[in-house]
Amino acid sequence: MTNKKEENEFIKNGVIAHRGAWKLNALPQNSIASLEQAIELGCEGSEFDVWLTADDILVVNHDPDFLGIPIESSTYQELLEKKLPNGENIPTAEAYIRRGMEQHQTRLIFELKPSKVSQERGLKAAKKSVELVRQLGAQKWIDYITFDYEAGKRIIELDPDANVAYLMSDKAPTELKEDGFFGLDYHIRVLKEKPEWITEAQELGLTVNAWTVNKEEDMKWLLDMNVDFITTDEPELLLKIIELNKK
Repeated sequence: MTNKKEENEFIKNGVIAHRGAWKLNALPQNSIASLEQAIELGCEGSEFDVWLTADDILVVNHDPDFLGIPIESSTYQELLEKKLPNGENIPTAEAYIRRGMEQHQTRLIFELKPSKVSQERGLKAAKKSVELVRQLGAQKWIDYITFDYEAGKRIIELDPDANVAYLMSDKAPTELKEDGFFGLDYHIRVLKEKPEWITEAQELGLTVNAWTVNKEEDMKWLLDMNVDFITTDEPELLLKIIELNKK
C-alpha cells in the first residue's frame, strides 16, 4: 500500500495477499512461509494479524487463540507449546517484520487486532506496535490496518507519517479524512452497496482497499472502479487478471 510514500522500489500492482499467500500451497496462514510465498509471487503487500500477549509480546495470528491457547491471557513461552502445521512457532511480529525487511518489493500490511480484554489493552498494543516498527527502522515497509478506530487514531498520533486504514466500514470517507486516516479498507459487500464511497474517498485523496475478494467478477469490478488495493486469498488469480488486462 504505497500511496503516500515516496520509495520507488516497492511493487505497485494493488495485490494484497490476505494472511500471506497460503491457499495454493496449503501453507499455514500468517506464517513466515506464507509471507515468503507472497514475496515470491510479487504481491504489493502481505497482510498479517497481530495480538499482544500477556507479557507484552506482539505475535502474528488471526484468531484470538493460537491452536486453542488464548493469546492475550498467555505468555509468549506458553504459546510456544504448540506449532503451526509446517513446524513453525507462532511468529513474533518482530520476526515477521525482520523477514519482510530482507526484501524491498512487498509491503507488510500490519493488522492490529482489537483487544478482547479492554480498550486500554488495545491502545497499549497500538503503542507497542509503533515502537516496534520504529525500533526496527521498518517504517517504509509497514502500513497499518485495524478494526479498532481508537487504536488507529493512536497509531496516527504516535506516528503522523504512518499510513493507517480502517476496516470496520462504519465510517464515511469524510470522517476518516478528518481523523487523519490514509484510506478505507472495507468489505467487498459494503463497497458494492455503497460504490459512492469509493468515489468520495478518491476525491478526498484517500486510498481504497477491499477485503476479502476471492471471486473473479468482484476483482474485475473493483479494477474497473480503479481501487488502489484488493485483499485476497487468491493472489495468483488476481495477478493473472491484472496481467490479462494489460494486453
